[in-house]
Amino acid sequence: MIKSFKTESGIEVPAVTKDQMIEVDRIATEETGPNLFQMMENAGRNIAELIIETLGKNWRTQKIIVLAGTGGNGGGGICSARHLANRGADVKVCVTEPNKLKEVTAYQLHIIKSTNAKIISIDELQKEAPDLIIDSIIGYSLTGEPNGNSLELIKWTSTQLGIKISLDVPSGVNSTTGEAAIHHIKPDITLTLALPKTGLRPEITGELYLADIGITAKVYEKLSLNYQSPFGDNYFVKLLVG
Repeated sequence: MIKSFKTESGIEVPAVTKDQMIEVDRIATEETGPNLFQMMENAGRNIAELIIETLGKNWRTQKIIVLAGTGGNGGGGICSARHLANRGADVKVCVTEPNKLKEVTAYQLHIIKSTNAKIISIDELQKEAPDLIIDSIIGYSLTGEPNGNSLELIKWTSTQLGIKISLDVPSGVNSTTGEAAIHHIKPDITLTLALPKTGLRPEITGELYLADIGITAKVYEKLSLNYQSPFGDNYFVKLLVG
């Protein structure tokens, strides 16, 4: 497990396990804020900005597909699709199980229906050949092997040639240990949220970036983490193994 990462300017950033990240989320949502809606909005906006930066000046002509799970990770992906659609992107969203979405994720899906983004089924997905795929299928809480529709989306992604960007953790990878399932996403870029996870080894993440989702330093102090904000003037920064 990786204990820390560093920014290109040399700021050290502590890495956390799944259990520590669960506690970070609990403290934020129950004691200090921000709430889940705010964190999800920040995550979605940041990955949208990273996508625009990655695709370059002709990004509006590129085909983008968001693969979204039912939890918070999926909600961040759906939110990113809205930000992209609002700016004229050609973006489609495929959700693993639309009838099983958690509350905040279901709300993101509700909002995006008022944009020009298209919501497609897994069957319709098979006909697509996107230039970029956002992987927001499974977040940091994975245990065991992916299954069901999540597994189908992971398998489909492995057949695609477009750029792949994972949100928080590549789907199918254990965030604490870095152990990869038989079928897992192999991204070109990973945008991890709040703090990097101990299992985010370079060989499984591609280029690694860290996004600010609005969690305050006080939250990290409660977990006795040695934290200094790495963001400076930016909302996401590139990370290297410390």
